[in-house]
Amino acid sequence: MRSTKAIIDLAALRHNLNTIKTIASGSRVMAVVKADAYGHGLVQVAKALTDGADMFAVATVQEALLLRKAEIKTPILLLEGIFNAKDLELVVEHDLQVVLHHWPQIEALQNFSTDKKIQVWVKLDSGMNRLGFALQDLALIESTLSKIPSLANPIRLMSHFASADDPEDEFSTTQLEAFDQATKNIATEKSMANSAGILTQKGAHYDWVRPGLLLYGCSPLIDNDASEYGLKPVMSLESQVLAIKPIKKGESTGYGRHWFADRDTNLGLVAIGYGDGYPRHARNSTPVWLNGRIVPLVGRVSMDMLAVDLGPDCQDAVGDRVVLWGKELPAESVAPFADTIPYTLFCGVTRRVRFYYKNKSNEM
Repeated sequence: MRSTKAIIDLAALRHNLNTIKTIASGSRVMAVVKADAYGHGLVQVAKALTDGADMFAVATVQEALLLRKAEIKTPILLLEGIFNAKDLELVVEHDLQVVLHHWPQIEALQNFSTDKKIQVWVKLDSGMNRLGFALQDLALIESTLSKIPSLANPIRLMSHFASADDPEDEFSTTQLEAFDQATKNIATEKSMANSAGILTQKGAHYDWVRPGLLLYGCSPLIDNDASEYGLKPVMSLESQVLAIKPIKKGESTGYGRHWFADRDTNLGLVAIGYGDGYPRHARNSTPVWLNGRIVPLVGRVSMDMLAVDLGPDCQDAVGDRVVLWGKELPAESVAPFADTIPYTLFCGVTRRVRFYYKNKSNEM
């Protein structure tokens, strides 16, 4: 059977949550598990965090329903809110919380009748210019929402950083000051710190923090490794050496002949490719871990395999374990060679890859 697999260490996941709680000790934790828990497995991750997370955050109603179907009772927030009025029926039925970020969502609530109370969060645009109401509209929004009988009180507030991943960018401070100024006279729960904000903007911890990438043991900061904060990688993407092929100086490998050997050497063909989610555009010299050392990727990544330069005197063998990213090789070290970020590496792993979950017990 093909050896390509993703090993998800749930003990590392729980360790990361506890580390985040230490960093943001005055805040409750809204664990972000959207996009299949950043490619790690939505239900499995949520079950592992149920005893520690105060709330889960997802992007869609469908994601929330998968959690409820798995009998997860933890509060769930829809980060993008509702997409149409029909979604409100599911919100009520499954006890979901909703982010409001534009007026049509408020209008849907005005026209919706229910005996239950719906908890909503108002998203304010503090400068990212993506989703969210203008800061100056907050008073009008509050007044409008106060007239909707189905809403739970108080209304909670949130915003989102545009560039907290770059500690040198002062715009995060500008956003934080703007959010503080707009909400200073409102007594309610607030949230602004995403993973990067948790690390770089302590003043934005507020009542709730929203870790995503940090939970999975990866740093969101530029030129930074999560191990500096005591975090552990949760996903290890692994395969094995499929074949070893001697190659002469001047010969090439792979489609398009993008790499030529500068000496007689040996190629290791590894059983993983873009069909498994490994980035096709990863450059020559992208690091790969094998037998305690880093070997460089060479040639173009194929659908089912890639090649690494083992060197002329290699002692490697067919069947040897290869790590594409994980405990031995942080995803932060791999992503720049594919002109991407760790988020896309994790989310891009395809379902052809077999997933294994270890340390399912909540005992650390």
